[in-house]
Amino acid sequence: LDAMPGIPQVRQSRVIDFFRNLEAESGAKLPTWNGELYLEAHRGTYTTQARNKRWNRKSEFLLHDAEFLATVASLLDATYVYPHAALHQAWEILLLHQFHDIIPGSSIHEVYEQSERYYAEITSLGEQVKQGALDVIKQHIGGEQLAINPGYGMANLNFSAGFIPPYAIWSAEHLPRNDDNVFGWNEASTTVLDNSRIRVELNADGDITRIYDVMREREVLPQGAIANQFQMFEDRPNNWDAWDIDIFFEDRVAYAQPAHQITLVEDTDYRKTIEIRRRIGQSEYVQRLSLWGAADYIDFETTIDWRERHSLLKVAFPVDLLATKATYEVQWGNVERPTTQNSSWDWARFESCAHKWVMLQEGDYSVSLMNDCKYGHDVKDSVIRLSLLRSPTNPDPEADQGLQTFTYRFAVNTFLEGTVALAYALNDPAMLVPGIVGGDIDTFTFVRSTANDVVVETIKRAEDDNGVIVRLYEYARNRSEVSLLFGFPVREVYITNLLEENQAQLEVIDGDTVTFTITPFQIVTLRVIPE
Repeated sequence: LDAMPGIPQVRQSRVIDFFRNLEAESGAKLPTWNGELYLEAHRGTYTTQARNKRWNRKSEFLLHDAEFLATVASLLDATYVYPHAALHQAWEILLLHQFHDIIPGSSIHEVYEQSERYYAEITSLGEQVKQGALDVIKQHIGGEQLAINPGYGMANLNFSAGFIPPYAIWSAEHLPRNDDNVFGWNEASTTVLDNSRIRVELNADGDITRIYDVMREREVLPQGAIANQFQMFEDRPNNWDAWDIDIFFEDRVAYAQPAHQITLVEDTDYRKTIEIRRRIGQSEYVQRLSLWGAADYIDFETTIDWRERHSLLKVAFPVDLLATKATYEVQWGNVERPTTQNSSWDWARFESCAHKWVMLQEGDYSVSLMNDCKYGHDVKDSVIRLSLLRSPTNPDPEADQGLQTFTYRFAVNTFLEGTVALAYALNDPAMLVPGIVGGDIDTFTFVRSTANDVVVETIKRAEDDNGVIVRLYEYARNRSEVSLLFGFPVREVYITNLLEENQAQLEVIDGDTVTFTITPFQIVTLRVIPE
């Protein structure tokens, strides 16, 4: 080929050499792209094999919690041996299953039979670490019950009317009480839930016909609209059955049949719950609509026996709100995408990926839709839709068949800060566990942050076991000063890179506090060395 006229001269080289030469010879001429590069294909991979995606989300948070509890145990008890090997094994299995085509849902059936066994192994490893750490913690933090908030979430333990801050383990008797959770109910029946903050009205079919924001005297739904509407579309892409959703999927749609049973199944001072039994297509489903006292959100706990083929199931929430952009959570941050279809690029973005939430904001008002295990979304004009299930037949003829469970949460006027906190709480809820009377202390809060726009995301022992790793990020596109107050004496703190290599030392103030500047969407990793 080198001797053939008209053929470019080529040579074999390493990829890194190619990019270094490109940078050296053409760097200043290369274009810069600012923003996401939307892939106009494989939109179905956000939703296919929902059971596997649920395992993935639940496993991520299980290991997150196990690391936090094990870290606390190591701080409280010098004899406790942090389980590096078990955690490493669990994370390795989880990351393996985030490989394509497993996590996108585009593998053959046998892969998902095997992945279920592996996820069960992750669960076993994570629960063993959690329990071992709790056994140690109970010897030091006394109380008949321990309230634990293992993450960043807005943790209101409604069933005991108490609030616990992020990354805290307290004796339950020391929880700050919130009597607003008990007093405030106006009405609870099979057609109305009203906690003096939100009023939710349903018709005889089980459809939500009204969501009224009592505190702000605002109708959330457009006149005549139905919220929490199940929409089932014929889903036959031209190619790549498990991978793709084609834009013509909306040409044929079916809706849920009228409910054949509606019951008020929970009527306590803390929570009211309506259970609705319905059918869509050949699939029976049960939804529990719950409203907490003093809550600005509605929870939809759903179980469905999915019996469809070549169908895409979405749930829709139309809102009376003007927003030309929607905010979607991505890993450790968020992106804005247009809700309009003004250009071919907008038109092509008819299904988008998000993690725990999407939000629409109109000036001084907002609505958010959160989930505990879903990834596919679309927001067009003022309708938010969450993709729940698909049922392609190639390469797995049994994709998504059978029982599926998931929960989503619709919140009003929480804005970005509240949305982030509530979504974390949905995915990583606080818990009450039996304790032991006695102990050295009654409360332990690992860290407090002065910045409302910063999420402390990860707490674990360093990989070299030299101190504790605290990883955090800024989510509101702000630049601010951050102070972290630790709940234990600190000797040294270093800013590290993601490989936990020390880069700069921070001054420790008063033996437990550090201050630093964070930039928009920055991820900061700290190595904290206790006294």
